[in-house]
Amino acid sequence: MAMPDLEYDLTGKLLIAMPGMEDPRFAGAVVFLCVHSPGEAMGLIVNKPIDQVTFSEMMEQLEIVKRGTPPDVPVCYGGPVEMRRGFVLHSSDCAPRGEDALRIDHRFAMTGTLDILEDIAAGRGPQRALLALGYAGWGEGQLDAEIKRNDWLTADATLELVFDHKMERKWDAAMQSLGINPLMLSSEAGRA
Repeated sequence: MAMPDLEYDLTGKLLIAMPGMEDPRFAGAVVFLCVHSPGEAMGLIVNKPIDQVTFSEMMEQLEIVKRGTPPDVPVCYGGPVEMRRGFVLHSSDCAPRGEDALRIDHRFAMTGTLDILEDIAAGRGPQRALLALGYAGWGEGQLDAEIKRNDWLTADATLELVFDHKMERKWDAAMQSLGINPLMLSSEAGRA
């Protein structure tokens, strides 16, 4: 019997990789979904830091003038697509601007232009932010098929979970937000 198509919008939700995730790029990942529609999905991995570069170093490379001490904005591996491109996932207290800007909901926004980095460096940026290099993308029906295959769990995103938890704790915290003890999960999914 064929399973019905998933007909819901996961925009603004979290994808939590199941322990048996076979794709090493997504093993242990927590992905914030910026867009989810029948034709596509786009998200940013929010728990895989890139230790080789800091936000201050990125500002220097981009020749963005810092005023004072810039905030400690984490730099993450956002996903395997367009890894030379940066996206800032941020709280919506700073309105996104530019053609690569998206207000996701009343709490979250995503901006893919230098404007947001300049605002952050000038001290007038959002209260919470992370910089993701690259993104995760899925074509038509691809993410829905992965969810049906039990590759991902979905959870509500909160500002605290996305921005305030330490990177190495986000996966556990996301699981616990669903009432799941991560130690009780097996890497093998069962089928009836």
